[in-house]
Amino acid sequence: MNPRTRLWLVATGGVGLAALLVAACLRLPRFGGDRHPYGDRAVHASLERHTANTVASVNFDQRAFDTLGEMTILFAAVLGCVVLLRQTRDEHRARPEPADVARPVRRYALLVLPVALLTGLYVVAHGQLSPGGGFQGGVVAATALHVLYLGADYRALERVRPVGAYEVGDALATSAYLVTGVAGLIGGTAFLANTLLPYGTFNTLSSGGTVPLLNAAVGMEVACAVVVLLAGFLDQAVEIVDEGEDDNRAGDGHHHEERGK
Repeated sequence: MNPRTRLWLVATGGVGLAALLVAACLRLPRFGGDRHPYGDRAVHASLERHTANTVASVNFDQRAFDTLGEMTILFAAVLGCVVLLRQTRDEHRARPEPADVARPVRRYALLVLPVALLTGLYVVAHGQLSPGGGFQGGVVAATALHVLYLGADYRALERVRPVGAYEVGDALATSAYLVTGVAGLIGGTAFLANTLLPYGTFNTLSSGGTVPLLNAAVGMEVACAVVVLLAGFLDQAVEIVDEGEDDNRAGDGHHHEERGK
């Protein structure tokens, strides 16, 4: 296929997509008006299922299947990065030496780490009650672990970040989301339908039916995925050394201590 044909195909698809978007926008409610059919229905469904956070109700109940797609995209992206960043035959690992860290930085990092980690877990646990949820809380919890890298050294981070365990956690969390959906089919309803569990008392941690379960699965998947993703890039920057690069460093009198932080 020549470039001219490819350009025509892209242009044709773009025109068709633009026409569909314009047709959809013409049916939207007027901006700034008092008529909000989609919002009203979403809030009604959220309250009906005892989910205080309407956004969480939309993500993990009304459009839980779409959220599965988003989680699958993240899972596939991390899997692709792991494959691309894997250690090759012409590379080897050089154990980094710890770097000196200023005492104020070390103390502040060690103080912030548990606070940030608890904040991430809190955001995940209260996703059906208040702003936040699995996606946001998972990112906060995952990045909180890497404060140890800034306040101590890479070896300290590796001790609390066994990559294999987080890879298993990522897979288990994705599987748990799917199993919850299949349980709905087994129970005689639709895939990911919020009908398996009682809705509980409104505005409590046990409310919302399956919303807290799906939210927790997403939080675990996002946290593990971010840890695995950052581990791949950090390993490339700190530990994995090309043989030619290592020979050049040795000839110039440089050591791996430069890569320790």
